Amino acid sequence: MENIIRTLKEELDKNQSHFKSEIASLSVGRATPFLVEDIIVDYYGTPTPLKQISTISIPDARNILIKPWEKNQLKEIEKAINLAQLGFNPINDGESIRITVPQPTEERRKDLVKHLRDLLEEAKISVRNGREDAMKEIKKKEKEGDISEDERFRGQDDIQKVINEENKKLEEASGKKEAEIMTI
Repeated sequence: MENIIRTLKEELDKNQSHFKSEIASLSVGRATPFLVEDIIVDYYGTPTPLKQISTISIPDARNILIKPWEKNQLKEIEKAINLAQLGFNPINDGESIRITVPQPTEERRKDLVKHLRDLLEEAKISVRNGREDAMKEIKKKEKEGDISEDERFRGQDDIQKVINEENKKLEEASGKKEAEIMTI
């Protein structure tokens, strides 16, 4: 029983980490490396994330500074940022690329909140799928005679407690991000 719950918790932790990285990339008018680090750049014919070919820093709250390790990649990086359609206007000074993160409009904020809710729903679906897998595993153990009916019910209760806790964490993270997005 402990193995089933441990496996479920590991899966849920991965889901939580993925959700948090997804919502961290939502632009709220403040500069953060998450906004650009996973943009795919054509690096000598190989699609490569920006974070693997450059240093990304935040000199102040509204600017992102990208310094590629090879200066001849500036044009490719600039092109990739424009293709990503994030609403950024990269400025290439020959040494680095500077991006000023614009303050989102009210309409853009509402779109971001809608997208955030979609991401939350995807995370909750993943949690439900994990619960279903764990419940099936417990029922299978009962059929095989490894556990009693009482143990199955206790296991199902324990799983539901873990699921409720996970959903609460997702809701809290989403609520914090929504408040951050809607704050001007």
